[in-house]
Amino acid sequence: MQLFDGRPATAEGREPKEMRVYDLLDSLGISYQRTDHAPATTMEVCEVIDAALGCLICKNLFLCNRQQTEFYLLMMPGDKVFKTKELSHQIGSARLSFAKEEQMMEFLEIHPGAVSIMGLMNDTENHVQLLVDEDVLKGEYVGCHPCVNTSSLKLRTADIFGKYLEAVHHDYRVVKLVGEA
Repeated sequence: MQLFDGRPATAEGREPKEMRVYDLLDSLGISYQRTDHAPATTMEVCEVIDAALGCLICKNLFLCNRQQTEFYLLMMPGDKVFKTKELSHQIGSARLSFAKEEQMMEFLEIHPGAVSIMGLMNDTENHVQLLVDEDVLKGEYVGCHPCVNTSSLKLRTADIFGKYLEAVHHDYRVVKLVGEA
């Protein structure tokens, strides 16, 4: 797997939503490295991509409350176990579950398997609250998909949780996940 600095040379074969990610990152002066690959559909595949990028690709979960009125994007290390009860308690939600694919498309313009913090650029009405496990913030870099699961990006953590989130008008809430109920 080869690493490239910045965007692809052409948009040929790329989805418009992927190209919009590169446009935004470039306009913000955020540098990034990119690798292209077969669809990343499991965390095992992501581990190979992690090795190529030299950083962690986060596990990203799109969640909602029971009433489907509150939506959350959870970023956590891929090797951590997610326990609904543990997170529900921290954010004061009675019950969390995975949101529907239709809601993921409506708010983030992303399909399952490509969920990423980059989708927040499409959430212009701030329907989705970003939750970040504290361990994600400890690394110098994070890896994520550019709204498709056939490419992955390596970005500075400070740029994502600074310039990028400011530009897409989202804040984040730090949570601590240990995998206990």
